[in-house]
Amino acid sequence: MKKYYFITLISFIFLNGCANNKETNIENSATVDAIYQQAKIALEQEDYETALTHYQDIESRFPFGEYAQQALLNSAYAHYKSDDPENALAKVDRFIRVYPQHKNLDYAIYLRGLINFSKDEGIIERYIQHDETQRDPGAAEYSLQDFTQLVNRFPTSQYSEDASQRIVYLRNRLAQYEINVAHFYLRRNAYIAALNRCKYVIEHYQRTPAVPEALVLATKLYKILALDDLASDTQRVLLDNHPDYIQSNNLNITFTD
Repeated sequence: MKKYYFITLISFIFLNGCANNKETNIENSATVDAIYQQAKIALEQEDYETALTHYQDIESRFPFGEYAQQALLNSAYAHYKSDDPENALAKVDRFIRVYPQHKNLDYAIYLRGLINFSKDEGIIERYIQHDETQRDPGAAEYSLQDFTQLVNRFPTSQYSEDASQRIVYLRNRLAQYEINVAHFYLRRNAYIAALNRCKYVIEHYQRTPAVPEALVLATKLYKILALDDLASDTQRVLLDNHPDYIQSNNLNITFTD
C-alpha cells in the first residue's frame, strides 16, 4: 500500500511538473514574442537604441531558439545604422560563426559587406577634401571579399545584384589606389616599387579604368630603368587594347625596333 502511494505521489509530481513546464514555456514564448515585436517596431521607427535594448534582453533571457538568432542578426543591423561599425561587425561575425547554416546567412554576409563598405565611406565624410583613393583601403578590401563571397556562394540571392554593383565600384577604387601609390613611389624615385604596383593593377584589376593608366606609367618606368623592350611591349598592349585612352589623353606613342 505504501509502495502504491509512493508511486502515485511521484506520478502526480511528475505530471504536475510537466504541466508547470508547459505553462512556463507558453508564457516564455509569449514574452519573447512580445519583446521581439517591440524591438521590430523600434527598428522600423529607426529608434535603434531602444531596439538594441530589446534585442539584448532577448539574448540574455532567451539565449536559445530562433528569436535569439534573429535578435543577434538584427542587433548587427541596428549597430550598423547607428554608425557603430565595430559593434556591428562583432555581432555579424558572431552570427556567421555560430550559425553557418542559417537560412539568412546570405543576408549576414551581405550585411558584413555593407558594414565594411560604410567604414570605407565614412572616412570620406570625415575628410571630405581628401582623395578617397589615397587613403588606406583595408575596409574596402574586406568589403570586396564579403560581396564576392556572397555572389559566389549565393548567386541567386536577392542581395547578389546590389553586391555585384558594389564589387565593380570597389575594384575601381582599389585599382586607383594602387595607381596613386605607384605615383607616390615614382616621386621618391622608388621605381621598382612603383612598377610592382602598376603590374598588380594590370594583373588583378582587369577591366577597370585604372588599367590603361597603369600601362602608361609602367611604360615610363621601364624607360627610366632602361628596359626598352619591355617598354615597347607595354606600349603595344596599351595601343591594342586601349586606343580610346590614347586618343582622349593625346598620348604620343612611338615604337623603336
